[in-house]
Amino acid sequence: MRPEVGQTLPSRIIDGVDPEKMKLLSALMRDPNPIHFDRTAVAELGMGDRTVNQGPSNMAYVLSMLGAWAGGVDRITHHRFRFLGNVFEGDRLEAGGIVTAVRETSTAFEVECSLTLTVIDGARVLTGTAAVTIDKE
Repeated sequence: MRPEVGQTLPSRIIDGVDPEKMKLLSALMRDPNPIHFDRTAVAELGMGDRTVNQGPSNMAYVLSMLGAWAGGVDRITHHRFRFLGNVFEGDRLEAGGIVTAVRETSTAFEVECSLTLTVIDGARVLTGTAAVTIDKE
């Protein structure tokens, strides 16, 4: 694969954020914030009636999409994200990206990408950049 500047990465669709997985991740991360598992706590904060997905999960959706395109998440050499909004239980998401720079070495392509996570029929909730190394075939 020879990446090109302006190339759109194949998007990844997340059909619905599962609140049970949020509870499990809260336990695994020892994250006591109730917005990830208690709808009443979310409502008391004036944020609606659906639990809020963890930021690391939102980044993981995007990094998984990027890794699938690059040939493995181990090819990701750098990433940086900015959180723009919340992802709630049940949201359908699209992770996407575009190639912004390519540098060719003797053995690989060093590729920079602009990345996004968007609630389908909603707002963009995450933007970022990442670098990947793709071996020449």
